[in-house]
Amino acid sequence: MDQTEDPSQQDSPLTFLPLTEITDPLQDAKVYMNFMIKHCCYDAVPTSSKLVVFDSTLQIKKAFFALVANGVRAAPLWDSKQQCFVGMLTITDFINILHRYYKSPLVQIYEIEEHKIETWRDVYLQGCFKPLVSISPNASLFDAVYSLIKNKIHRLPVMDPVSGNVLHILTHKRLLKFLHIFGATLPRPRFLQKTVHQLGIGTFRDVAVIHDNSSVYTALEIFVDRRVSALPVVNEAGKVVGLYSRFDVIHLAAQKSYNNLELSVKEALKQRTLCLEGVLKCYPHETLEVVIDRIVKEQVHRLVLVDEDQYPKGIVSLSDILQALVLSPAGIDSQGL
Repeated sequence: MDQTEDPSQQDSPLTFLPLTEITDPLQDAKVYMNFMIKHCCYDAVPTSSKLVVFDSTLQIKKAFFALVANGVRAAPLWDSKQQCFVGMLTITDFINILHRYYKSPLVQIYEIEEHKIETWRDVYLQGCFKPLVSISPNASLFDAVYSLIKNKIHRLPVMDPVSGNVLHILTHKRLLKFLHIFGATLPRPRFLQKTVHQLGIGTFRDVAVIHDNSSVYTALEIFVDRRVSALPVVNEAGKVVGLYSRFDVIHLAAQKSYNNLELSVKEALKQRTLCLEGVLKCYPHETLEVVIDRIVKEQVHRLVLVDEDQYPKGIVSLSDILQALVLSPAGIDSQGL
């Protein structure tokens, strides 16, 4: 998450209540869509949270160390000259910098050591600066889901339209958690009892994986080329033994080991210094309700779909679930966004 919430303020995950089922198929499909339309972004903002903001003149190295130290995955960027927020610094930036400038373990990455954030943005964006995608606290949560998925982003700043201040960073995780908790009071849709495979929720073809003996740099290449957020890690037999995500990459900064990307993924996973999400799985026979409960309870961003022999069959992500629960019932197809 982009904010580290006060544990005392966190909502406890609840399971869906066995309330009256809906008999109208059309109404059944739109339960969560209508719920998200009726609630605004401010409703999903926690009462206590941490927000880290970087000035665009900050050195890249210090910025990434600060992300790790504060336990956040991204931070809004403030431009002192323009007196406004101009973008977000995320783990994707760190991955792109490493991928672009890494030479070998013997060559220091000058761009990380010396560049400022604004320098990287000039190089990477090459003048094609896109306005920061944000949302008003009064906008609906439906609009928030739409904006996240349409723009293929993972963090959506909630900005005060008057002051221009960032109030919170909405994520897929926060939105599904909100829906999971407060949606428990809604009539229970029958489609929750179908499997994700029956509903077509997730990625089942051409799933990107990485072998545990492959290098971290190979993982970075796949992240950049395939634009995926996590890779199931498989052993020589092709069975899932771990999950290497974009978030794992930021801990190269924590360990100051980003100069050695020849390290194997297996070794990189062993060196995790923080309690990170492990490889959490789901199975073809499990229902959507079970999958949602697990992904919310474990506070992870995705589950690896495996068969009984632990071979990878797909990935079910938060965005896949929100697309199916909120956007698809409105006739908004993920392929058309």
